[in-house]
Amino acid sequence: MASTRDIRVCLVGDEGVGKSTLISSLIKEHFVKLAPRTVLPEVTIPPSVTPGHQVTTIIIDTSHRAHLVNEIRKAHVVAIVYAIDNPTSFDRVPTYWLPTIRSLGVNVPVILIGNKIDLRSGQVTNEALEDECVPIMHEFKEVETVVECSAKLPLNVGECFYFAQNAVLHPTAPLYDTREHTLKPACVAALSRIFKLCDINKDGLLSDDELNDFQRVCFDAPLQARELAGIKEVVSRGTQDDHQPAIVDDALTEEGFLYLHTYFIQKGRLETTWKALRTFGYGEDLSLREDFLHPRFDIPADCTAELSPKGYQWFTDIFETFDKDRDGALAACELDDLFSTSPGNPWLANGFPGTTITNDGGNVTLQGWLAQWSMTTLLEPRVTLAYLAYLGYSHSGANGGSGIGPGLKSSDPTSALIITRPRKQDRKKGTVQRNVFLAYVLGAAGSGKTNLLRAFVGKGFRERHEPTMRNETVVGSVEWGGGEKYLVLQEFGSNYESEMLRMAKKLAMADALIFVYDSSDTNSFSYISNLRVRSRTCAFTRRAGTDTLPYSGGGRPFVQQQFKLDDHPSLFVATKSDLDLAQQRHEVQPDTYCRKLGLQVPVAVSVKQAQLADLFHTITSVATHPYVGLLQDQRGGVGGPRRLRFWTDDECRFLDLCFLTRLSSIPNSNRKNANSSRSLLGLGIPANAGFTTCLYATAGVVGLFAAGAMVWKSVVKGKAVGGVVVGGLGGTVGR
Repeated sequence: MASTRDIRVCLVGDEGVGKSTLISSLIKEHFVKLAPRTVLPEVTIPPSVTPGHQVTTIIIDTSHRAHLVNEIRKAHVVAIVYAIDNPTSFDRVPTYWLPTIRSLGVNVPVILIGNKIDLRSGQVTNEALEDECVPIMHEFKEVETVVECSAKLPLNVGECFYFAQNAVLHPTAPLYDTREHTLKPACVAALSRIFKLCDINKDGLLSDDELNDFQRVCFDAPLQARELAGIKEVVSRGTQDDHQPAIVDDALTEEGFLYLHTYFIQKGRLETTWKALRTFGYGEDLSLREDFLHPRFDIPADCTAELSPKGYQWFTDIFETFDKDRDGALAACELDDLFSTSPGNPWLANGFPGTTITNDGGNVTLQGWLAQWSMTTLLEPRVTLAYLAYLGYSHSGANGGSGIGPGLKSSDPTSALIITRPRKQDRKKGTVQRNVFLAYVLGAAGSGKTNLLRAFVGKGFRERHEPTMRNETVVGSVEWGGGEKYLVLQEFGSNYESEMLRMAKKLAMADALIFVYDSSDTNSFSYISNLRVRSRTCAFTRRAGTDTLPYSGGGRPFVQQQFKLDDHPSLFVATKSDLDLAQQRHEVQPDTYCRKLGLQVPVAVSVKQAQLADLFHTITSVATHPYVGLLQDQRGGVGGPRRLRFWTDDECRFLDLCFLTRLSSIPNSNRKNANSSRSLLGLGIPANAGFTTCLYATAGVVGLFAAGAMVWKSVVKGKAVGGVVVGGLGGTVGR
């Protein structure tokens, strides 16, 4: 075991049965006669005395009732000692001692120790001993072992405490039903999974080579030819009356493998079965351990996880192993076999295999299989790590596929994953080295987002619009630079986009934002524009004590941003290009809108006509070279990106005063036009808002208000601005 643990062994029994003498003989390795009613102090045996197990064994002798009860409750195993020359002490085991332990609510293993075999008269056969002890073991399932010894000779004294340790380290109860003499269901399930992982060629049999691999994995030593023959003989002899064959073509079937472990347990060799279970990741409750399923794998902020070359190779090998008909795709039955060592297919609830590339029959191809795992690793790396454990990566060895192999050494599942370079570092360098990209597809209901996703993975066009009520995610591969990149497209549904985009961590995961509008719908583009405006619009408030109140021009405003899309590479897509082009009800048309942002004009596509204009390659290009898809004001280069400057209180009050003074000098008949001039920005700024509010309302104010640029320059440089500011603002507002 990896860490040191304590095992408390509590010896109980009638007076005079030899409890203290047993402990004394163990320590001194010879018999020492003790005075009557001697109670030895607590004895500690260090781990060095019990090689192979990092355990400290604490042995407790017991005497009076209060001490007895307290020690039983603290014990990990209870040893009931009886004297072979005193039948009454044996009779009290099932009538007094075992019921007493149960009455204390203690659920620990119990072993029975028959002391003083040197005083037994005559020979006793094993059958006679079984006749005495088996009824007790049937009635009290907590009894693990019965062992006889002599503290005087001494004989089997060390074995008594060895069995006591084993009762804790390798308990019977989770594995074996002592009443029915069968393996328990959880044990059968665990051993069946191990059998499947060891069956490298997936023929349902363990050959000599596969048995040898199993032996090396668990015990770091091969089986000799005579040992292999002995195993098969034991299995064959013990399963003669069974309906299911245990040996086929000189190889072990699953039934034979289960019988072999039943035999080990019945012969008291529980450590053999437990060693196999623990090697393959099982804990004391026969479920896979948390540290086995989810090893530590920390992903720094702004980084992502991807499959390593070793991970891609392993998933390729396991695909080919289970592709029995060699058609290059996994049918439903083949997937069932593949996931039989796990809780099941992890993607069924998400529409798999419709989420990735399939053949004409709807079966996932190798390309789709690798793409699906690439997406899972990007979005949920813990799931990938868990399934690497379920499917046998830790024991994949040299064969690379599912199951164990020759020359095996345990593999850390985290070696199948790598951590990418931070996104900010990629963008600073102007290119991205990652292989898996995530793009969010945004747009109004009915704009064709779902059909775009379906087209990416080769699914048919849907004529009827069905509102997206949950996250839809697909993944496919794109040829890039002589290799492949994996592109993940995710759609939230128009009703949930704003909510999802407010989640800063989720938004930060996106490598690109794809804004989709229906080119035949006059209102479709406005949704995108409003979504982007909301990402720049700030709620202006002032603090009054602990309350947050609407800003009314007094005090210092502060900014509360909803979500920020401008920092993400973006691409606009005009769908349904096969229909008549509609004039969009927007201040400017989409082409002009994109040019003003310094972006590529919308890519026109028609999914229905399969005219996609190399869209997915373009999306990959934007994700790979994020500089291309960033707004002009957000790009680096000479001078770096422009950023909103937070003004001092005096500057804010001065600018508000100038703006409101000039606005009050405009005739009432012109004020409507003045206010509507600001409303063209689509920001919804109140009519009585000051210039500072307008300035805070959009990060692009420097480019949108020429007068604002003059004020910015003048105030920053500390020049006199009176006439310039009022005149400049008047000209802007009056337009």
